[in-house]
Amino acid sequence: MRQLPGFVAYYWIDAGNGVMISTSIFRNQASAEKSVSKAADFVQHNLASLLPNPPQVTAGEVVASG
Repeated sequence: MRQLPGFVAYYWIDAGNGVMISTSIFRNQASAEKSVSKAADFVQHNLASLLPNPPQVTAGEVVASG
């Protein structure tokens, strides 16, 4: 992800009860969309057997930060 233009940050969160949340932040929509494709390829080839459900993708703009 870090090699993609516009990359800002990446977070992996353990939300408990087997739920994991991955959040990527990019400066532009095009790079964010490319990251989804790259992540899907990585998951399919490296993690598919560990994940009982397919990942859900949600996108949006940051409206507040601290």
